[in-house]
Amino acid sequence: MTISPPTPPRWDMSNVFPSLESEAFQAAVAEVQRQAEELDVFFTAHLVAAHAETPTDQLTPLVREAIERFNAISEQAGTVRAYIAAFVTTDSRNELARRRMSEFQQIGVRLQMLGTRFQAWLGRLGPALEAVIAADSVAQAHAFMLREAAEQAQYMMSEAEESLAAELNLSGADAWSKLQGTVTSQLTVDFELDGEMKKLPMPALINLHSHPNEDVRRRAYEKEMEAWKSVEETLAACMNGVKGTVNTLNKRRGREDALHAALDAARIDRQTLETMLAAMKDSFPMFRKYFQAKAKRFGKEKLAWWDVFAPVGKVDKTYTFDEARDFIIANFGKFSPELADFARRAFENGWIDAEQREGKRGGAFCMGVPGVRESRILCNFDGSLDQVSTIAHELGHAFHNECMYQAGKTPLQRQTPMTLAETASIMCENIVMEAVLAETTDPQEELGILETRLIGDAQVIVDIYSRFLFEQEVFKRRENAELSAAELCEIMEWAQAETYGDALDENARHKYMWTWKPHYYYAGLSFYNFPYAFGLLFGIGLYAIYKQRGSAFVEEYKQLLASTGEANAADLAARFGIDIRSRKFWDDSLAEIGHRIERYCEL
Repeated sequence: MTISPPTPPRWDMSNVFPSLESEAFQAAVAEVQRQAEELDVFFTAHLVAAHAETPTDQLTPLVREAIERFNAISEQAGTVRAYIAAFVTTDSRNELARRRMSEFQQIGVRLQMLGTRFQAWLGRLGPALEAVIAADSVAQAHAFMLREAAEQAQYMMSEAEESLAAELNLSGADAWSKLQGTVTSQLTVDFELDGEMKKLPMPALINLHSHPNEDVRRRAYEKEMEAWKSVEETLAACMNGVKGTVNTLNKRRGREDALHAALDAARIDRQTLETMLAAMKDSFPMFRKYFQAKAKRFGKEKLAWWDVFAPVGKVDKTYTFDEARDFIIANFGKFSPELADFARRAFENGWIDAEQREGKRGGAFCMGVPGVRESRILCNFDGSLDQVSTIAHELGHAFHNECMYQAGKTPLQRQTPMTLAETASIMCENIVMEAVLAETTDPQEELGILETRLIGDAQVIVDIYSRFLFEQEVFKRRENAELSAAELCEIMEWAQAETYGDALDENARHKYMWTWKPHYYYAGLSFYNFPYAFGLLFGIGLYAIYKQRGSAFVEEYKQLLASTGEANAADLAARFGIDIRSRKFWDDSLAEIGHRIERYCEL
């Protein structure tokens, strides 16, 4: 009798609240509402009348109290939001969860408006803010946040306009984003696999990109194209709604372009981004060498899209979830016993939702649950090495949260930009993948492992550059008119041609990549993707330093993770002697990937 492997786990949220209908959950929501009302009263009673000429000894307690109130409400609201999201992201048909999310978003708008008022007020204080920071320990501890908020205040509309924009966002950009998530998570396809007709959710169908059998991959690609075709107009409307909103608000706020806000949010400047992008672009011939070598292994001159993620080499090794857990913990321990203990706690306490199922969002993410000082990880585990790497990656995010929690950082001190949010995840991914490579003595197995790594590297450097080009062009065209689904497909294929070049079959690109990547549909996170490239290359650079310094690196690294919400990227990188405005740093990190490509071609 064949015993089926155990089903990958679902996460456990019971230590946060008993249920969405419990008294504890309802009390937490009511507490957020109460704190919001009190904060509103505090603003009206005290901050409205205070201004740049108000004496420092009168301003100081106001700034301190505002900081303390925002920290308290952020902690509570963040916990409630994460709890609701845990149900919405794993079951899009959960009507109660969707209703609770909609209800809580109303409170979220109020919090956003309060934050906007505070930011505008800080911007009006001018030099008086520096006097407050010098005079008060709480203000000093939050100095970076205060200065950043005051500087960004120049890109705000009037308080009334910002308030209206926040309210309209619920039935505007946020609604479009939710629709995209609902449509893509509920879409299923009838697909023949292993001689059996199955109804596959889209994440499971997309995972067939890496199936060892080309016929399965090609048929999955064709079915995927048909499925996205059936919902393309709906998703094009979602894209137009989100990007149109962002363009309108950026113009009203005095932003140079859509990229301007993204750079500020990433805490880097244009010079840094342009330097990194130039290094990435110059690396494309190196990646095309890899793509062409892979195509030759399949007896082709160019890769079809259904071959981009195909395994090469010895790929019969698969992992049960328990095997993945044990391997990750063991190798995290070689980096740091603390990291291994942390990962063990995450596995043992039900922090990970790994099961593939209908109604669950695709991809993977990690979210903090501040009220219990924990994180939760979503992935779609299929037993592949890629999914083992994904779990390690997301555990890195969770460890990042842990370092901030342990250091006693407040919610306002934990606001980490996307560029630095990938630091720990890339490090953990590197630890696991280096361990896999170190254990193999079989050249075909080494080839298979290198393939897995290079697929990921190519996605983050080549494909993310294509996504950057795509989004840039969409924003540009959206200023003049709505874009049809056909136009969005045309832009996506153009972007892929610019980056993959002649290594990708022009008749078998993926014109619908824009439909299912949720990042395009976040109004508050335009150009979500380039920070991943930053994170990969920054992480590679840090990993190289770790290999030089060994365990002496770990404590300083943890301090870096704890403080990613309290400095810009250039200043934090400088702690390790890294100049992110220098072309050399990016070229050196890309050269590490180049070594993998050379070895791949040798094998």
